[in-house]
Amino acid sequence: MDPLTIGTLALVALFVLLVATVPIGVAMGLCGLVGIAMIIGWNAAFALFGTTVTETIVTYDLSIIPLFVLMGAVASRSGLSGELYHAFYAWFGARRGGLALSTIASCGAFSAICGSSVATAATMTRVAVPEMKRFAYADSLSTASVAAGGIIGILIPPSVVMVLYGVLTQTSIGDLFIAGLIPGLLTIAGFMLVVSIITRRNPQIGPAGEATPFAEKLTALGRTWPILLLFVLIIGGIYLGVFTPTEASGVGAVGAIAIAALRRKLSRKRLVAALRETLITTTMIFVVLIGAVTLNNLIVFSGIAGGLSGFISALALPPMVTMAIILLIYLVLGCFLDALAMILLTVPIFFPIVASLGFDPVWFGIIVVMVVELGLITPPIGMNIFVIKGMMPSVPLGAIYRGVIPFVLAQIVLIVIVFLLPDLVTWLPDTARALR
Repeated sequence: MDPLTIGTLALVALFVLLVATVPIGVAMGLCGLVGIAMIIGWNAAFALFGTTVTETIVTYDLSIIPLFVLMGAVASRSGLSGELYHAFYAWFGARRGGLALSTIASCGAFSAICGSSVATAATMTRVAVPEMKRFAYADSLSTASVAAGGIIGILIPPSVVMVLYGVLTQTSIGDLFIAGLIPGLLTIAGFMLVVSIITRRNPQIGPAGEATPFAEKLTALGRTWPILLLFVLIIGGIYLGVFTPTEASGVGAVGAIAIAALRRKLSRKRLVAALRETLITTTMIFVVLIGAVTLNNLIVFSGIAGGLSGFISALALPPMVTMAIILLIYLVLGCFLDALAMILLTVPIFFPIVASLGFDPVWFGIIVVMVVELGLITPPIGMNIFVIKGMMPSVPLGAIYRGVIPFVLAQIVLIVIVFLLPDLVTWLPDTARALR
């Protein structure tokens, strides 16, 4: 059997295993290992797999992942997510749809110290949905605002997905972090606009909450200083070249622990829980990463990557049309794969094509992250939706899906805007490089 056929059959087997609910990392690793063994033999395949595991674990750039995960876990368990929500509630709560507006704004702010969309959605579900139920918000709006707000978690830096993209493509992680700021703020603004439009058309689904005196608004805002401090330390340090993204992750993790301890919000039990969450999340990410690298080795050995690249190049389409086709493929895959799987499976295939067309790798990275975000709230998978459904079993799944439709449409519009206006992505990194 020729290598191309073996590679194709391995990809078919991968999707069969995914449908059978085999964990994504295990499925990719198994298909990749068996496929490589059929091409180069079992001894060589096991030797390559061992090298893959070792090199992945000891890669310096990947040490950023557990440190940022730890920062988010500590921040979540020290009550910062609740204080964020109540601060934004003080400012927006008295408006029509104000609690949903507060949810999206606090999701965006929490993303600055979390880096995970699923973690952001889960954390804000516990904080925001009960409050929206108290004010008789429609289930469709309350759950959808958390699901949509949660996807900002991988766009506002720090972002685990950006780290993986940077490692896979040898693109500056610092540039990616900085480049995500403007699209992230646009996403927050766009989703808040969606809430305003929805509640204007149907005020009953998002009634106004209680008004807050101005003095209390300032007090509530003042309690969010730890998140602002961490964000300025991390992104400001990277922007000015004071330290690398990996060093920034260490500063962020230590800073989060120090702030939580100073505020007496970090008991031994909470610290142990944060460390356990960090261990579990990091292990999951590395298992998926090792499986993806193994599968990507098969794609290289089988000639699938080169063949696909040659096929697309032979079409001789305009570069922007080629990019549009790639993004459409991402939109379809987003309906079936989670964020990590999409990045790890597709970037090694599509990035050489995009680079050969002369597109900026930072711009392409942000576009990919935005499309991957969309997959977190689109059926039939919609990881954020299932997380919220698991935490709110009384809410019908159909109600959540109906609620996210306007946010899906808004995200598509935002992707088109960033696609047509690359300067929205590249301006901040270019400015940062000029200052260094």
